[in-house]
Amino acid sequence: MPDDWFRTLSSQPHPLTVEEYTLLPDDLLIEVVDGYVVHRPADGRRHQIVGRRLADLLEKHAREAMTRGYGCLTVANAVDVRLRDVPLHVRRPDVVLFRCLDDGHVLRPDDVVLAVEIVEAGTETTDTCGKPSEYGRAGILYYWIVRLDRTGVCAVERYHLDQASMTYKHIGTLMRDEGGAPEVGTPIPMIIDWPELQD
Repeated sequence: MPDDWFRTLSSQPHPLTVEEYTLLPDDLLIEVVDGYVVHRPADGRRHQIVGRRLADLLEKHAREAMTRGYGCLTVANAVDVRLRDVPLHVRRPDVVLFRCLDDGHVLRPDDVVLAVEIVEAGTETTDTCGKPSEYGRAGILYYWIVRLDRTGVCAVERYHLDQASMTYKHIGTLMRDEGGAPEVGTPIPMIIDWPELQD
C-alpha cells in the first residue's frame, strides 16, 4: 500500500437517502450508518462457511418451529436490515432469522427474530459494541455473538432485548468445550450441534 493512500480518500458529499440507496448495485460491500456509507470487508472463506452452516442449523430448527405454530420463518446470510429510514441506517448481519416476507418487502427490525454476527479480529468492536446498541434501539428482540477458534464455532453469546431500556441483557453463553449439544428455547427451540458448526 502506498504511504499516501489516505490522501486519495474523499468524503461523502451528503447523507445517503433511501431513494439513492435503492439505486445502488446489490453487490456492494457496504452498510449505511446515519446516512453515511461504511465499507464492509469481504468475508473470508472460513467466515462464509461458518455463516452458511449456522444459517443451515437455524433453518432446520425454524422449519420444526413452524410445525409447532411459530408462523412462517426463514433465514438469510448478509441481507439488508433497514433499521431506520431517516437518517438512513442499514446493517447486514451475518445471519438473520426473520418472518417470511413478500419479495418486495423491506426487511425491518420488527420482522427480525434473531440477528447474528460472527466476530473476527477486524469486527470485534463493531460486533460487540456498536451493532448491539443499534439493533437494540431498533427493537430486534434477540442478538447472538458467535466466536470462532481454529476449528470453527467455539462460543455463542446469547442476548435478549430489555424493552424498557432498549438494551440487550446477556442470557447465557454456550461453549463448545463444555461438551454436549445444548438446547435453547428462545427465540425458537433448537439444539446447538457443535459438529455442524465446524469448518
